[in-house]
Amino acid sequence: MSLTSRLLRVCGVAAVLPALAVAQPVPRAFTGATLIDGTGRTPVTNATLLVRDGRIVAAGPAARVTIPANAERVPLAGKVIIPGLINAHGHASSVANLRTYAAYGVTTVYSLGDESPDVFAARDAQRTTAPSHARVYVAGPVLNPSSPDDARAQVAAVADRKVDIVKIRVDDNLGTAPKMKPEIYRAVIDAAHARGLRVAVHLYYLDDAKDLLAAGADYIAHSVRDKAVDADFTRQLVQSKVCYSPTLMREVSTFVYESTPPFFKDSLFLAHANREWMATAQQPARQEATRTSASAQRYKAQLPLAMRNMKALHQAGVPIAMGTDTGPVGRFQGYFELMEIEMMVDAGLTPTQALQSATRDAARCLKLDADLGTLEAGKVADFVVLDASPLERISNIRKQHSVWIGGVRVGAGH
Repeated sequence: MSLTSRLLRVCGVAAVLPALAVAQPVPRAFTGATLIDGTGRTPVTNATLLVRDGRIVAAGPAARVTIPANAERVPLAGKVIIPGLINAHGHASSVANLRTYAAYGVTTVYSLGDESPDVFAARDAQRTTAPSHARVYVAGPVLNPSSPDDARAQVAAVADRKVDIVKIRVDDNLGTAPKMKPEIYRAVIDAAHARGLRVAVHLYYLDDAKDLLAAGADYIAHSVRDKAVDADFTRQLVQSKVCYSPTLMREVSTFVYESTPPFFKDSLFLAHANREWMATAQQPARQEATRTSASAQRYKAQLPLAMRNMKALHQAGVPIAMGTDTGPVGRFQGYFELMEIEMMVDAGLTPTQALQSATRDAARCLKLDADLGTLEAGKVADFVVLDASPLERISNIRKQHSVWIGGVRVGAGH
């Protein structure tokens, strides 16, 4: 039974890095593992991954990689190495959040809104020093201007904070709140582009998505959920090369706590889960409120449509970037990204395609692919060691042995 089916049954029914500081004093050679490098090439058995100063020196068959005499060897026979996972839509309000992401193999997070000063500081520090937590990129405050003039002023303010992207919401929360007017979001997009910044958009409706693309939006940060995507929208995305982040687990989070979800018993989940969130989710009153929530039931009903839309867009050639919208209460950072990848397979992607959406394709969508997303010579040495191949069974993405950022281990094995 697929992950999506299990979740629905329980409830009744996803910038170039400068040179890094020295990550280790001597080269480090990871030997004997199967290497899935993220490029789409056939996995390499008995591979060697050679790392020096936080970057990959060589990656490939052991017979083709020369290990220096002074290298530290890390034997990984029987294991599988994959690129570090990239969450193209998360939220980090603290450095502790970044450590949690990393503990589950999410080595880079594009945080789309409301980061704390210490997260900004972590973003700045990673430019010169390999972090001991997930790398992070920031959007600053989610903009909510009241007029075109206010839009230009708010863009100027976040640009002054050196954000990596601008984030706006164009959504009425299922008819319960005012929606940003077109003349305002057009002013945001124009002002951001004038300052060399891209714009990520939270949305729900297909018609809004079409108009936002026409206005120049650079990144669709949620699924279209009100109706099936059509040929016009698909053509807009393909021609513009704008990426699409499905955030399927965002939808799951709205209804899955009608009862206690099965993943609350997973040892990997429990290793780093926020126990306060778990306690809140298991309160009888909270579960009853979820069962009777009209919005939760609507989000649950439209999840299959969101999954079909993602598959249709992927088949048409639209780049899909794994994202989850994790960060708010109940959206468990790090673990939900693993579930998102599984759900993408449930939706019709192959394990290879789903893994690439969380590595190579996410890096390309975020303009980070010069350094991240694949395990090739010259790239940053961010990777996850697994006990079994996710290409054989996508749930093996949870069988994590260790996580490495800049060639340095940052999490305990499981």
